[in-house]
Amino acid sequence: MTTINESRPAQGLRADDRRDEQVHESTKPLGGIAGWVDDRVGAAKGVSFLLKKVFPDHWSFMLGEIAMYSMIVCLLTGAFLTFWFVPSQTLVPYDGSYIPLQGVMVSDAYRSTLDISFDIRGGLLIRQIHHWGALIFIVAVFAHMARVFFTGAFRKPREINWVFGTILSMLACIEGFAGYSLPDDLLSGTGIRAMNGFVQSIPVVGSYVSYFIFGGAFPGEAIVPRLYSVHILLIPAILIGLFTAHILLVFVHKHTQYPGPGRTNTNVVGYPLMPVYIAKAGGFFFMVFGVITLISALFTINPIWAYGPYDPSPVTAGSQPDWYMGFADGALRLLPGWFEFVSWGDFTWSMNIFPGSILLLPIMWGVIGAYPFVESWVTGDKREHHLLDRPRNAPTRTAIGVAGITMYCVLFFAAGNDLIAIKLHLSINDITMALRTLFFIGPPIAFWITKRICLSLQRADREKVLHGRETGTIWRYPDGRFEEIHAPLTPNERWPLVQHEVPEPLQIIAEKDENGVDSPIARKERLRAKLSHFYFVDRVAPVTPAELEAAHHAHDEPHAALPAGEHEALESTGAGAERESIKADKRLD
Repeated sequence: MTTINESRPAQGLRADDRRDEQVHESTKPLGGIAGWVDDRVGAAKGVSFLLKKVFPDHWSFMLGEIAMYSMIVCLLTGAFLTFWFVPSQTLVPYDGSYIPLQGVMVSDAYRSTLDISFDIRGGLLIRQIHHWGALIFIVAVFAHMARVFFTGAFRKPREINWVFGTILSMLACIEGFAGYSLPDDLLSGTGIRAMNGFVQSIPVVGSYVSYFIFGGAFPGEAIVPRLYSVHILLIPAILIGLFTAHILLVFVHKHTQYPGPGRTNTNVVGYPLMPVYIAKAGGFFFMVFGVITLISALFTINPIWAYGPYDPSPVTAGSQPDWYMGFADGALRLLPGWFEFVSWGDFTWSMNIFPGSILLLPIMWGVIGAYPFVESWVTGDKREHHLLDRPRNAPTRTAIGVAGITMYCVLFFAAGNDLIAIKLHLSINDITMALRTLFFIGPPIAFWITKRICLSLQRADREKVLHGRETGTIWRYPDGRFEEIHAPLTPNERWPLVQHEVPEPLQIIAEKDENGVDSPIARKERLRAKLSHFYFVDRVAPVTPAELEAAHHAHDEPHAALPAGEHEALESTGAGAERESIKADKRLD
């Protein structure tokens, strides 16, 4: 029988609970409203983790931020425009402030857009901010994708994030097309008319798809309301979802960083999200917003009052889509007419339209989205990569990227072949034939030149590591020889030049094993080996520690490693008797 609680009745067993709760409340990290919210949602731990997240500091990372802030600007200005825009093709007489169109029968969409431009205070500025913001958003997305591609930031574990970004960029172009088609002016109506032709070129089902999209025969009265729903609801929801997933994966995977001293695949060197990065990001947002607003205030874009309302009968001369859809228009202009043929008596295959208008987009973005998986399979590299590549250290990848950009630029310039012919007084047929030829020979030439430049830069880096950097100090020997002094690199300067790996090409395996039996994977592995040879046959290996040590011993330069002050001291104490120095304008520092 125990007597441990005889002096403490049951009702006193929890006497200290209130005091413990008070101590717990007093030691909580959050108080006030934040503490009240944390008690109910338990978000303090997650928010604390996010606010302590470290981000590296480099100007190229700001390209993604520009895309994010431009999208926010588009969302804010788009919400403003929805209050007054009427997505209807019902014809009404215009009675607004723009005198040249008063009394003209226009659609409700066109009338409301004119009202926003001329009768709503600040409406024209908001319209222009929305349009310029959309253009800058797409520019920033493409530039951000180029940075990710050329630095290898898409490698494991970020392949899914690359796919998200690829889909986001494609949807951004479609969203832009839907947006500038809404005012129902002559230019946008011409674009919709072209879209109808593209859809009808789809083999077998093209006419049915067109009938479904337009709710009947073109132009109908359903396309603007449907594009409006797609523009403000469907695609923005997908974009925001993909963007959120994109950002969350950045937090999960850590941020990539450029190679440098102290930077490894297991850490991130930079600033925490709070307070440093939050302050910088907030200031940068207002800078982007301010630049877009300044451009919008100074430069007119899409003056629909000058184009007039859409009418299927006239077509504006020189009408072209916004720049991000120009490559598709260029592909249409380069496709030869003899690609169209008739089969089974009266069935027409419009291969002079369908590949460039409908098939090009999924193929182009499909190839871009699949590239990380192809490179991973070719190299056999399954490791995680958090350090970025210098583009010169991945010459084949860099050359592939430049070749793709060259192909895109050829198609883009082809979209203006008529304007080029008019301004330069040249034959449009000659320009078209030249661009067709350049489409096939331009990318290989750009690939070869880019790869040669990258390999040359790698060799220059190798020489710099082995022999040091040029100092501008030239020594003259008694026998008349001249020699420039090279200062050895510091470890911090040397590290980015030697830290990368250069894989060797895979060996082609035999088609039969030692028993003469056909290997089931021989064909696949031979293809992989050939692609690996394509990637890595031209390689410049980074300097090894042994090579660096040998180079230091091989150089008989007793003064090469001395700083400027010691050089001068050495000369003043009689070293000039052995060899004279001629100092160039460059200073040894």
